[in-house]
Amino acid sequence: MRLCRICLRLAAILVGGLSLSLTAATQTTAPSSSPSSAKHSKKPAAPGDPGLDAGIVINGVYRNKTLAFSFKIPEGWVLRTEEMNAPEEDTVNSTNAAQPPASSAGAKVLLAAFSRPPAARAEDVNSSILVAAENAAAYPGLKAAEQYFGPLMEVAKSQGFTMDEDPYGIAVGTKTLVRGDFHKDVGSRVMHQSTLAMLAHGYAISITIIAGTDDEVEELIDALTFSPSGK
Repeated sequence: MRLCRICLRLAAILVGGLSLSLTAATQTTAPSSSPSSAKHSKKPAAPGDPGLDAGIVINGVYRNKTLAFSFKIPEGWVLRTEEMNAPEEDTVNSTNAAQPPASSAGAKVLLAAFSRPPAARAEDVNSSILVAAENAAAYPGLKAAEQYFGPLMEVAKSQGFTMDEDPYGIAVGTKTLVRGDFHKDVGSRVMHQSTLAMLAHGYAISITIIAGTDDEVEELIDALTFSPSGK
């Protein structure tokens, strides 16, 4: 199975988790760009497919009716969903790494939230949440979420991440997803990343959490809720 394009975007965030060491490919450097607080209402950029709800953030909670889940964003975090879905020319002009935009080839970022603006320098891990969707039709033979970890693991390995164990099933509310955990040593610090994946409505959906500790990863995952109605 070929490398997924959304995985390349994930890799850009993974290597940018410690902004002191490497600048994330999703950062915006233009003076006119101002942080968007998760406390305010903000609708992520529409993926461009009427069959997949882009979701919306209201009062710090992201909700997606199509996928039937909600995600409580920590107070004070900033949103960068629109920037992640920006046209290619904007992405190249506003970042140091010219990665292809998520909006290409059916790859869509539904939510991108960070504990601080990706451009801000600091010595600790910039915790983040990334919810992404890629058209499953781009992967002939993709029948189960476990298969999506093939290209994801390959990209993570190329960025210096080690997988802690084989992907495994995890129940989140009414939904069972497949989870993979990774880590990367960066100097005296460790970057922890967990990705939860599922197939839904013709898309491979990935929910990626990046943090400085396992406990913080678990706290962020606990903020994810699935329900039968999606309300």
